Amino acid sequence: MRRPLKRNRLKLAAESQRLVNLSLAVAQSASRVEDLAWQEKLDGYVAKNLKQHHQEILDAAAENLFAAHPNGYEVLVETLETISTSATFDVQGQQYFALLLAAPILAWTRFEIASGTIPSDILVSLTAQLATNLLANEAQLRLLPSLYSIDQLPRNHCETFALLERQALAMIKNNPPPIEAERAQTVPFLADIRYLLGVVVVPVHAPLFQWQTLEAPYDCTKSKNASLEEWQRQASPLLKNLLPGCGIDLLLPEAYYTACREADIKIRPASIRSAVFYLTQTLGKEPAELEVVIAACGVQETPGQIDEFRISFCLVDMPEVIYGVVWPLYQAEDQLAAMGMDDNGKINGDIPDVLTECGISNIMPLEEIFAMEFCDDCGTPLFADREAELVHTEMPEDAPTPGTAHFH
Repeated sequence: MRRPLKRNRLKLAAESQRLVNLSLAVAQSASRVEDLAWQEKLDGYVAKNLKQHHQEILDAAAENLFAAHPNGYEVLVETLETISTSATFDVQGQQYFALLLAAPILAWTRFEIASGTIPSDILVSLTAQLATNLLANEAQLRLLPSLYSIDQLPRNHCETFALLERQALAMIKNNPPPIEAERAQTVPFLADIRYLLGVVVVPVHAPLFQWQTLEAPYDCTKSKNASLEEWQRQASPLLKNLLPGCGIDLLLPEAYYTACREADIKIRPASIRSAVFYLTQTLGKEPAELEVVIAACGVQETPGQIDEFRISFCLVDMPEVIYGVVWPLYQAEDQLAAMGMDDNGKINGDIPDVLTECGISNIMPLEEIFAMEFCDDCGTPLFADREAELVHTEMPEDAPTPGTAHFH
């Protein structure tokens, strides 16, 4: 879901070039009829490469378009997301449409955010609540029996499609759900996202969600908000049992990539708030005793482009960076929304607003764009100090590591 890194490629493989050309044809079409015709061909080639696990061919086409044809890049990425998370399956002469669904849970804590297997009774209840509050009458839902962290989600479009295909076919054939392979260990954060994943299956042309069955005036926003409120009311007590010691916020369950993108955006302010809470509670300090340094960071392949802001927390009377939070940017307009200067030279934007709301007034933005450097030993991001040097964060020796304290 991040913008890809620009890499130099001397020549595209034929299949990648075909994907590039079809994406450009869709982007340049002058009528809906032409657009649909080109899109159908592009869908077919993307589906073929997904089924054959040719992720490198898809990535090469996307990188080429990102560098030279932004409109074509948007067409291809949207197609990759759509085809990898939704498909039609023919089983014994019956056609079914399947969609990979994600229900994000924002979580924050001073302790550890759980993940892993969901007890069967809770899984049954969550499935029933989701079906009742969001899905149309003919839709069937099967939730996967795990609470996923970001590190445990499918890593690319081919893996995503393979997950959808396995689970959807088993569901349509009324077979037990396939057991998914063990995923990576969860990296502890003070604020993070957990996901419920599931597959929704309907007969072809039947609606999936309740808001698709609305009569005029077709107020989908009102219907979605009502569904979300009921989902939050009914599911929150169950999910709090799965995530002890955490504050949580449930987002609207939606198509996989849409839900993940929304969660990525919504977790950013929660990361700052949880960091301030952790530092003040752990160190016995007031927010006014903290100072923040904000550094814009990008990759060398795209000079001048900012991909994320790294937010360094310091104590006002100490030089060390004691903690850091990354604020990633997902779209070009994210940069202006995150941080800027008003006509009076005062910093504004989402990041300063959240920090000010938390009681921090000492905010120091740095002018230069830094490389996105990481520690060679542990792989964690490096953060800028007051002297504009990228350093490793260092909590005082007597402070517990975030995410490792036990909940009692």
